Amino acid sequence: MRIAIMGSGGIGGYYGARLAQNGEDVVFVARGAHLDAMRSNGLQIRDRKGDFAINPVQATDDPASIGPVDVVLLCVKLYDTEASAKLVKPLLGPDSVVVTLQNGVEAPDIVARVIGPGRTIGGAAYISSTIEAPGIIRHNNDLARIDIGEPDGPVSDRVRTLAAAFNSAGFTTNAVDDMAALLWTKFVLLASNSGMASLTRQDSGAFISDPAIELVWRRALAETAAVGRAKGVALDDDIAESCVKWVRDNPPIKPSMLVDLERGRPLELDWLTGTIHRLGLETAVPTPTHDTIYAALHPFVNGTPAS
Repeated sequence: MRIAIMGSGGIGGYYGARLAQNGEDVVFVARGAHLDAMRSNGLQIRDRKGDFAINPVQATDDPASIGPVDVVLLCVKLYDTEASAKLVKPLLGPDSVVVTLQNGVEAPDIVARVIGPGRTIGGAAYISSTIEAPGIIRHNNDLARIDIGEPDGPVSDRVRTLAAAFNSAGFTTNAVDDMAALLWTKFVLLASNSGMASLTRQDSGAFISDPAIELVWRRALAETAAVGRAKGVALDDDIAESCVKWVRDNPPIKPSMLVDLERGRPLELDWLTGTIHRLGLETAVPTPTHDTIYAALHPFVNGTPAS
């Protein structure tokens, strides 16, 4: 299977390296020092299950030079989704698909508007991995999972084929019938965790160790679930408590939005807490917790302001 990784950072780089290690024909789209390091030294993966490297590695900063592929894994930041979808067009053959692995719930629709209907598969990535240095990606915990589904369900042959390839590469992949529920189930946890961690400058361990933070975080979870249901998404009745249990049962995680905030980078705010703020207004669902988080972080949305 020929696979292009659009956005070869922590998520795309890790999953792409696992696929390449398993014998798939993988081309990485990257830029700057990260691309230079990959070309010089290959792509290095630091993993608690065992370090490995892809060397030599196929990597470029020009997607149009790759030619048609079977699958594009779209792993860019949410604010780059539309622009990256336009760059994907030269990679698409008659049966090519794009798997969106962004954090939010709107990426499949954004991509479909650009490349046309019937080519997009929604995905939710459950992983903590970051670029440690140019050409080096660190997998921060033992979790590496992707859930994928068709925008209009049910599970198709192409989704089953992708799930089989991903599972063979060593990361758990589930094929699901309801893509909206798939994306929103992750989003309830993700939007709330990203917002609260960035607001408090704490990792997820603080959500269950500090009663004041836990109280507000639980309200953020409930608001996100309420907005999803108002949009017609079939979320489990106990989705908020499932999120709490997940945080209790897993090591603390520092969400990527907090990492970006600490490094002075632009934030995915408008596609995470900002989405709940916007959809809350649209559906008349009160979201005071997310409204407050959004307002507090909005001055940093384009990176740390000059002092």
